[in-house]
Amino acid sequence: MTKLFIAKIRSAAGTKPLVTVRAAAEGEARLFLEAAYPEDEIVDVAGPSGWASDADTGSAPGDIREHAGVEWQAPSNHAN
Repeated sequence: MTKLFIAKIRSAAGTKPLVTVRAAAEGEARLFLEAAYPEDEIVDVAGPSGWASDADTGSAPGDIREHAGVEWQAPSNHAN
């Protein structure tokens, strides 16, 4: 079963919009993100905490979606 993770990703052009990824665990989420964004820095990955959206976040392992217009905000229970 997969869980939803949110990620903050920085490219040479700046910070990308919020990215979500489906994975079994945070380590697996990072692997999927590193494969999808090989030239970019994966700044942070966290569980979504209170983040809610009606956007499609996928359901299969490795589903990665960018959410235009949504900026990263660290979950309140996630140390930065």
